[in-house]
Amino acid sequence: MMRVMEPRRRLLDTLVVLLLVHMMFPEAAAHKDGKHELYKDPKQTVAVRVKDLLGRMTLDEKLGQMTQIEMTIANTSVVTKYYIGSILSGGGSSPGPKATVKQWTNMTDYFQSGALKTRLSIPEIYGIDAVHGHNTVYGATVFPHNVGLGCTRDPALIEKIGVVTALEVRATGIPYVFAPCIAVCRDPRWGRCYESYSEDPDVVSSMTSIIDGLQGKKPHGWDGPYVQKSTRKVAACAKHFVGDGGTTNGTDEGNTEVSYKELVDIHMKAYPHAIARGVATIMASYNSWNGFKMHANKFLLTDVLKGQLGFKGFIISDWQGIDRISTPWGVNYTYSTELALNAGIDMVMVPYNYTGFITVAKQLIAEKKVPMSRIDDAVSRILRVKFQMGLFEKPFADKSLSKLMGTSSHRKLARQAVRKSLVLLKNGKSSKPLLPLNKYARKILVAGAHANDIGLQCGGWTISWQGMPGNITKGTTILEGIKQTVDSNTKVVYKANPKKGDAKEKGYQYAIIVVGEQPYAEFEGDNLNLTLPAPYPNMIKDTCYHVQCVVVIISGRPLVIEPYVSDIDALVAAWLPGTEGTGIADVLFGKYDFQGKLSRTWFKRVDQLPMNVGDKDYDPLYPFGFGLKMGEIQLARLEFRV
Repeated sequence: MMRVMEPRRRLLDTLVVLLLVHMMFPEAAAHKDGKHELYKDPKQTVAVRVKDLLGRMTLDEKLGQMTQIEMTIANTSVVTKYYIGSILSGGGSSPGPKATVKQWTNMTDYFQSGALKTRLSIPEIYGIDAVHGHNTVYGATVFPHNVGLGCTRDPALIEKIGVVTALEVRATGIPYVFAPCIAVCRDPRWGRCYESYSEDPDVVSSMTSIIDGLQGKKPHGWDGPYVQKSTRKVAACAKHFVGDGGTTNGTDEGNTEVSYKELVDIHMKAYPHAIARGVATIMASYNSWNGFKMHANKFLLTDVLKGQLGFKGFIISDWQGIDRISTPWGVNYTYSTELALNAGIDMVMVPYNYTGFITVAKQLIAEKKVPMSRIDDAVSRILRVKFQMGLFEKPFADKSLSKLMGTSSHRKLARQAVRKSLVLLKNGKSSKPLLPLNKYARKILVAGAHANDIGLQCGGWTISWQGMPGNITKGTTILEGIKQTVDSNTKVVYKANPKKGDAKEKGYQYAIIVVGEQPYAEFEGDNLNLTLPAPYPNMIKDTCYHVQCVVVIISGRPLVIEPYVSDIDALVAAWLPGTEGTGIADVLFGKYDFQGKLSRTWFKRVDQLPMNVGDKDYDPLYPFGFGLKMGEIQLARLEFRV
C-alpha cells in the first residue's frame, strides 16, 4: 500500500512546489510556449509586460517594431511579413480625395488587422501630422498655425486646442500625432517659421501645454511618457530636436552655428517642459549643429536627451532622416544607418525603402557594429509607449467618435483662437482710430484674393503638404465672416484684384484689404526677401489713397511692410488663421477687442535679419510683445510700448 501511494505523494509535492513558485515569482513562471503571456495581461506593470514581450521577440520582430512606413505602400501582407510597428500618413497622404471619417477608420483598422495577425499580435501605431488641428482630413477643424497661437500668450487655450485635435484625430482611428513643433524660430526667412510659437524660448515653453490636451495630464509623481488610456487621447511628438529654428539664414535643414550654451538656453529650453508633461515621443531634426547632423549626434540624442533630460519615450527619425545624414542623400546608406541607430534613433521613418533598412540593420547587428543592447533599448521604448497608452487593449478605431469631426463646438474654439491671435499694429492716421469698423456702413469694399479663399487663409500643411489655394476644405472665409457680421442693409463689394482707381468716388465708407503669402511648407517656404507679393503693394497704395482702409495680413511670418505703413489707416497681423475666418470679423467690427501680442519681432528690412528681442542692435518696425487695443492710436513713427 505504501509503495502505491508514494508516486502520488511525490506528484502532489511537486505540484505544491510549482504553485508556490508561481505565487512567489509570477514572472519566472512565464513560459515561452504562450500559455502564460504576461505581456497580454493589462494588470501587469508596463515594465513587466515590456520585459516579457521583448524576451519572446526574434530579431526580425524587433526590427519590424523599429520600422515606420508610408500608408501608400502599406498593406496587411507587408505589415504581417515584416512585423511593421508603425505606419504614417506623409503630408497630404490619405485614403482618397475628401475621404470620409469612415474611409479613414476602415483604412487604419485594415492595417491594424494585419499587425494583429502576426505571431505576437503586437499592434502597430499609426502616425500623422496634426500641426494645426487634424489638417490632412477634409472637414476637420483647422486652427491657426503656431505663430499666431504664440501671440495669444494663453496656455489654457492651447491645451483646449490639444483636446479637440486629439478627439478629431482619434475619430479617424489614428492614435499618434507628429506635434507639437517646439522649435524656436530665430529667423523668419525659414520656411517652417509659422510652425514655431515664438522667437522667445519662454513663450514656446509655455505652449507645451498642448501636450496635456493631446495626451491627458500626467498624474503627480508619474515618471516617463504618459498617454491617458482613452480612445480620446493621442501620443504626442515634440519636434524637432534640436536647433531647427536657428539655422544660418533660416535655411531649412541647414546648419545651426551656435555654442552649446546657446543651443541649451534657446533651442532646447522647451524640451524639459515637454518631457515633464510626459511627452511620448520626440522627433530628431534634419538640421546640423556646427556641421554635425542631428540624426547622427549621439551626444545630443543619447547623452543629453535620454541621459541628462531623462527622456524615456522613443525618438523617431524625420522623413527619410537616415538618408539625409549624407550629402547627397542616400550615399553610403549602411554607414548612415549605423550612425543613426547608435546615436539613439529608436523608430526609423523609412517611408518607402523599409526592406533596405531592415536588411542593412540586420547586417550591422551581425557585424556587431550596432549592439543588440541598442536594439533592445529602442524596442523597449517603443513597446513602453504602446503598452502605456493602452494600444494592446484597444487597437482599433472607436467608431463612436465619428460624429466629433469638425463640430460646431470645435469650430467655436478655433474662432476664439483666431480672435485672440490677431495683433493690432496700427489704428488711425490722426486722432481718430479707424477700428472698430462701422457694421452699419452703407457700402464697403473688400479687396484681395486672401479675403475669400480657405486654402490661402489656412496655409501649408492643410489637406496637402504644401497647402493650396481654393475651397480645399470646409470652413468660413474672411469675406463670408464679414458678410455675416455687417448689417443686412450694408452693401459689401468684393474684388479679388481691383483695377487702379476702382475705389475712387464709389461711395465706399472704408475698405478691408486682405493680403498675404501663398501657401508653402518646409524648404519650399524658405525666402530671403520676404516681400509682399504682387498685386498687393499696388492694391494697398491705390485703394488706401482713395478711401480709409484697414489692411489684414495673412502670413506665416512678418513681411516687409514698412513702405506701405504710412498709406494705411489700420494694420492687423492675422497670421494663418485656419478655417474660421469669422474670428477676424468678430474683432474688426468690435464685438471683441484685440488681445494678441507679437510672438516675434516685426523687422523693417530683411538686411536686419536675424533680429530677435534682446539683441544689441534691436531696431524693429514693431517689437516683440507689441500689440494695441482697439482704442489706442498708433502712428507710423510713434514710440513703441512693449
